[in-house]
Formats: sequence, structure tokens, C-alpha cells
Amino acid sequence: MPDSEPIPFHRPAMGDAEVEAASRVLRSGWLTTGAEAHAFEAELAARIGVRHALALNSATAALHLALDAMGIGDGDEVIVPTYTFTSCGEVCRYVGARPVLVDVGQDYLIDVTAAGTAVTARTRAVMPVHFGGQAVRTDALRAALPADMRIIEDAAHAFPADTNGVPVGRLGDAAAFSFYATKTMTTGGEGGMLATDDDAIAARARQMRLHGISADAWNRYGAGGRWYYEVIDAGFKYNMTDLAAAIGRVQLRRLDELATARAEIAAAYDAAFAGSSVVRAPPRRAGDRHAWHLYTVRIDLDAIVIDRAEVMTRLAGAGIGASVHFIPLHLHPYYQREFGYRRGDMPVAERLYEETVSLPIWPGMTHDQVTRVASTLLGICDAARSPVQV
Repeated sequence: MPDSEPIPFHRPAMGDAEVEAASRVLRSGWLTTGAEAHAFEAELAARIGVRHALALNSATAALHLALDAMGIGDGDEVIVPTYTFTSCGEVCRYVGARPVLVDVGQDYLIDVTAAGTAVTARTRAVMPVHFGGQAVRTDALRAALPADMRIIEDAAHAFPADTNGVPVGRLGDAAAFSFYATKTMTTGGEGGMLATDDDAIAARARQMRLHGISADAWNRYGAGGRWYYEVIDAGFKYNMTDLAAAIGRVQLRRLDELATARAEIAAAYDAAFAGSSVVRAPPRRAGDRHAWHLYTVRIDLDAIVIDRAEVMTRLAGAGIGASVHFIPLHLHPYYQREFGYRRGDMPVAERLYEETVSLPIWPGMTHDQVTRVASTLLGICDAARSPVQV
């Protein structure tokens, strides 16, 4: 790619094997949930080391089904870090629970002390977010919470991360994975998975993911299936298609290859920013595997005369596709209107939001592209340095 061509924030890593997998399903005569989805579930469960994995159409669906399966509902509270995507808060509202927002630490991860302080008699669960690909150490979180507190991992960013050798998906009572287009592996644009070792959670979620009926389409219309079914409860339409699952199975086989490519890009960025006093590389813990879904740098705004918004504008003008992750939940109108949150309530998250820029990181980026992104950002910051005060 010539230097004049834009560098996108993301580009999917699709190859001939994914195309062939999709074509195979298209030619098979069966497109919706079936043999491919069930095989994908078994393969992902084996990869993580859990008893159950349920293929779904999004990680949001997985979070919702986990809450439902845990019996969390009206009047209950769920502790959620404010530095996350809105799905974490909205699924609590789906079941009638209140999302209790808490601040994060300088590592973007849930503040364990704040989570412990937020517990009330109504608190039923906590939803740690493995931000950017760095896993939350849930052992410390468990120690700060009552023994009966349920932990639902938002692992949307974090496949195949681990902490202390334990993979995400086995750090809580249930975990939600995302296979959205920008993730380390994708099922073709949209998709998710609920992973758990809890038989009761799996049984309830399996039933509720397809309208609360007693048998899915594969059971009813496949070879040897029965037409009869019963509606056991008012469920949802959250199943994954075989078309998506077939792509996901190929991507799962490539997962370590794709994750390694991201890690190599992250290392190149690290080296480029090592000598800068303005651009700070993202935090990470030695000994833990980082999934590098995001490469988020922090800009020292006290050292330059422009704000983060202007940095983004200048990156875009130079053809660099950057983004911001995330606008804290407590700053959004809905959470302020419904729950009374205000700016100033969670100062660490607010400061992170003001300073953070997410840079392109995707398999297939060339060394020249990574160098161009880094040098462009450094050039923007250097040109905007504050005048030296005498």
C-alpha cells in the first residue's frame, strides 16, 4: 500500500479457507443453526477447557442469557465498570436489573476496591470487562466480594488472553465472547459465544436462545428430527447460523496465528513509542497473555496545546483510521437520566477517555504501515508541544 493510501482502523483477515467454508455451507442446503454451529461449540469449548459453549449471534446475547440464566431480575443490581461498551449496561436493563457503574484503574480494568464498596444487599453479580485484550484478575475481584457473588466475564476483547495461565472463559461463572468483525477472530461480521462450566446456566441459555422452545430447527427438520416442540418460556432469537459458524471454525483454527500477528504489531508500536514523553503505550502485565484486540495509547494532554479530538482530526487528515474506546457509560444521556450519574463521578475513567486513542492493529498490516501510523501520531504531538515555560 503506497504511503498516500489510507490505513484503515481495521481490515478482516479472511482467506481462501474461510471462503471455501462459507461456500460449503451455501451448497449444503442447510444455512441456519445445525451441524456447523454444534461443531463450532464443541471446538471452542475444548479450546478454553469448559463443559459448555453456546453459539450465539453476539456477545450482547451471551451477556443477556447469562443474567437470565442466573435468575437476575427486577430490583437486582449488577456491578459494571463504566469504561466499557453500552451492551454491558443495557443487558442489565433487559432483565430489569440496575447497572451499578464503578470506576476503573489506570489499566482500564475494573477497580476492585470500588467494586467491593459498591456491593449492597441487592447486588447479585459483577461484570468485569477484559478491556482491549488484557484479562481481569478475577481472583482478586472474588476476594473483594461476597462468596455468593456471580461473575460474568465480558471477554469480547480478550480471546485468546489468559491470566496466570488460566484462559478467559474460565475466570468466572460464565463468559461472553464476541466474533464481531474487528475482533481477533470473526464469524463473518457478527457472532458470539457463551461459555460456562455451570450445567444449569447452559441448560437455561440453550433453551432461551431460540424462543424458549424445546427443540431447535436442526432437531425438528434434520434427519430423524421430530416436528413437535413446546414453548417452555418466552425466549429470544439469539442463535448462530451455520454460515457464520463455518467461518468461525476456520478462524478458530487460525486463532493463534491471528493473535501472534497482533502481538507483533503491538511490539512494533511499543518500540516506536518507547522514547516519547507524550505518547504512552498501553499497560500490560508480564506473564499474562494479552489478546491485543486494541492498541490504546494515552496522550499527555498537559504537554501539547491541542486536545484528543484534534489529534483524531489530524490523524484522519493524514489517512490514519483511529478510534476511541470508550466513552464511559456514566457520561451518556441515558445513564445520567435514568440513574443520576454525572461527570466527575468516576475521575479515572473520565481522564482515560480524554487521553486515549486506539490505533490500527490487524493481521496483514505491514511494517511500513505500522511505522507510518506511529510516526504520524508522534509528528502530530511533537508539532503541538506546549511552549516551554521560563
